[in-house]
Amino acid sequence: MTPEELQGYCLTKPGAWLDEPWEGDIVAKVADKIFAFTGASSVGVKCGADREEADEWLLQYPGDAAKMAYLGRSGWNTLRMGGAIPDDEIRDAIDASYELVVAKLPKSKRPAAKPDRS
Repeated sequence: MTPEELQGYCLTKPGAWLDEPWEGDIVAKVADKIFAFTGASSVGVKCGADREEADEWLLQYPGDAAKMAYLGRSGWNTLRMGGAIPDDEIRDAIDASYELVVAKLPKSKRPAAKPDRS
């Protein structure tokens, strides 16, 4: 998965938008909250409600998942792209991060779900 594909996938989420809060660092947000830190070779996502849940990624992918600096204690991990973690699992991690962040938003700031067209 390329950084552009990663960012494009993040933008498929309802209410998602890209921001550059720090020069050269692109993040995906919903409302005013970050749900993915996008990078050239990795993505930072909320991998669980707490550190214990997020540690499952570290156990499964010890060379490609790491506790995120500063945010790690809150369940955020950095997942390396192009390694042992399949792209579909990275997309699943983005989905889960988005859902965890949206669940914490006040109802007034939660985006409307896209209609199901199936």
